[in-house]
Amino acid sequence: MVMESYLNTYNVGRSADGVEYHPLLPFLPDNARVLFLGSFPPQRKRWCCDFFYPNFINDHWRIEGEVFYGDKDFFVDKGAKRFLLDRIMAHCKDCGIAFFDTATTVRRLKDNASDKFLEVVEPTDIRSLTMGLKRLRAVITTGEKATETICRYYGVDELPKVNTCITLEEGLELYRLPSSSRAYPLAFARKAEAYRAMFVRYGFDVAEG
Repeated sequence: MVMESYLNTYNVGRSADGVEYHPLLPFLPDNARVLFLGSFPPQRKRWCCDFFYPNFINDHWRIEGEVFYGDKDFFVDKGAKRFLLDRIMAHCKDCGIAFFDTATTVRRLKDNASDKFLEVVEPTDIRSLTMGLKRLRAVITTGEKATETICRYYGVDELPKVNTCITLEEGLELYRLPSSSRAYPLAFARKAEAYRAMFVRYGFDVAEG
């Protein structure tokens, strides 16, 4: 069976002269209840799979494994040092978890994955992105830059604090989580606890904590 690809080969091919176009297609299952919006993917040299949160040392997929299956390695191939993309996509489609980013075009001011060195050239049109998601209840962020970009887009003056949410418009919340990056100074168990609380808020079935 050929796995569905979310690599945007057109954008990858036209990224040049310091300008990067988003290398992934939006992942928007019809049953999505939450939409994770990050800032922008890291450089492809840091990827271990062609999907969102592709850096093997980022713990997003370990957190979801722990929260939903009680096993932080549920989506991890330790030997190959990669994530199990078939499991990830089946899980997200079944549960209703969508992914994209708050920028569609950026300039990377330094050769690293830090948000602080990303210059947003073209922000994502979030309303157009989400207009077909009839069950969507919340946009989820895990970083300050993405949170700032969304609040600016919706005309919200005050950013939510970590582990809190605000209303963006009728029927849609913005929920801010701690970053899954290991550079964020919070123990894995505390991060998993925070993500579990968010998923429970929006009606997901999770493993017992």
